[in-house]
Amino acid sequence: MLQTFVKIVKSKAGATAIEYGLIAALIAVAAMVAIQGVASESTKMWNKVGSEVNNN
Repeated sequence: MLQTFVKIVKSKAGATAIEYGLIAALIAVAAMVAIQGVASESTKMWNKVGSEVNNN
């Protein structure tokens, strides 16, 4: 039983999985921030187009 616990503690696989998880989370957050910025600019552009169409 003690040997099994020592193997688990010394295992690098768990640490690697956590690192990959953190990297994936960071990429997801960066993608959300980028998409929000694009969405904001896109909304402004379409609002301007709509205003121009309504004025003419």
